[in-house]
Amino acid sequence: MTDMTSFLEPGMLVRNPDAADWGLGQVQSVIGPRVTVNFEHAGKQVIDGRRVTLVPDFG
Repeated sequence: MTDMTSFLEPGMLVRNPDAADWGLGQVQSVIGPRVTVNFEHAGKQVIDGRRVTLVPDFG
């Protein structure tokens, strides 16, 4: 599986298509494949970018 986090930067708004009920999230940090995101309905989550493809939300 490829790491899909290379385009993500802190401050970007994203959604997790596998957990739509988490709502909109803001990327806090990206360290290798690990992306920390603060979601409006799920709080801070550490996502493995090799397993979950976060989708940018440009509003």
